[in-house]
Amino acid sequence: MQLTQRAKQVDRRPMNGWEKSYLPAILKGMGITISHFFKKKATIQYPEQKRTFSKVFRGVQILNRDEEGRERCTACGLCAVACPAEAITMEAAERQPGEEHLYREEKYAAKYEINMLRCIFCGYCEEACPKDAIYLSQTFAQANYDRKGFIYKKEDLLIPNPKEDPEAYRRAVGERPVK
Repeated sequence: MQLTQRAKQVDRRPMNGWEKSYLPAILKGMGITISHFFKKKATIQYPEQKRTFSKVFRGVQILNRDEEGRERCTACGLCAVACPAEAITMEAAERQPGEEHLYREEKYAAKYEINMLRCIFCGYCEEACPKDAIYLSQTFAQANYDRKGFIYKKEDLLIPNPKEDPEAYRRAVGERPVK
């Protein structure tokens, strides 16, 4: 029974003298190699050229802020529950009097970590968040030399404050529309 139409019958007849010299196989392989010299290169010269990503590319997660620079995350835990890889951990804290300019709601994430060694960039955390506090950006994960460098803390994930550094905020948001 054939599962695909790609099956090719194996030729089991004995090889003749010309085939025993393996010269036809070597010439065929060299022909394939030479034909690749004239094809377009797949490699880009990275520092000088930047790769273009599609609009639906899912890169590193970012914790979002509102227009006034306050953190959107309320530490509800829906992103951590939705994560199939269990890469997100968080601890909630109560907002103290006088901290209204830092946090939108009464609760905020005192500790927020994403283990990028576990993350599969599925986007479930972004879909589960009711406050639009986390989203997957258009940038890719940086390389690190040790495991601790792949555990991103809240300070690493927070987007720059739009009031203090509007240019860095625009670059971090990218082409994503701000809600």
